[in-house]
Amino acid sequence: MTPTSAPTEAPPAAGARAVWKDRLRDGAHAVLAPVVRLLAALGLKADHLTIAGLLLSFGSGFAFYDGHSRLGALLLALAGVCDILDGELARRAGVKSIFGAFLDSTLDRLAEAAVLVGIAGFYIRNLFALVLEPELALRQISQQLEPVTWGVLALTSMLALVGSFMVSYTRARAEGLGLECKVGWFERPERLVLIVLAGAIKLFQAMSIALILLTVLSFLTAGQRVMHVYRITRGAGRDQ
Repeated sequence: MTPTSAPTEAPPAAGARAVWKDRLRDGAHAVLAPVVRLLAALGLKADHLTIAGLLLSFGSGFAFYDGHSRLGALLLALAGVCDILDGELARRAGVKSIFGAFLDSTLDRLAEAAVLVGIAGFYIRNLFALVLEPELALRQISQQLEPVTWGVLALTSMLALVGSFMVSYTRARAEGLGLECKVGWFERPERLVLIVLAGAIKLFQAMSIALILLTVLSFLTAGQRVMHVYRITRGAGRDQ
């Protein structure tokens, strides 16, 4: 049996969080409104900003890979601004493009992958350096930094990427079945902010903690969405 959408009542905590996020988003939109007007006057389209955000994300990933975490954080923050501006520009122009929405979501996934792959590449690069320079490995061991740490963090980066994809996929799949699935604590804006902050701090421990949080919270959010879909379908007696 194919389920159909039905209104569901959000718990108070989720409602409060949604209100807080809406206020934050409205504030950001108000601040960026003059920029949107300028971009519209220059003849730029929403798709242009979507592609610019992707290119900035690629630059961010390369900067993280090359060990320039603050530059990576700055480029990622600019990519996030482009992500806000493209939607605002489309709304200002009164454009409702199905392909534009599809392109935006698709390139968002690619952009996020570029950043996390870049971070993972940094850890793998350092692990290879230890193989080529045994003296460096000995110095790090003397500082309580075991070589295996680099491999573990590279793996954590990839798990964070899988978790972020699962957050997006669970919502997309639910909505493809006609179900509303706007639930979850940890969505793309929160993931971007966490990486930007960790990169700006430029401490080994900061990025390590950020990656662990990113992995755990992303999988928990995906799990939230799975349980939400279960409750409004099988849990509600609408499915076998």
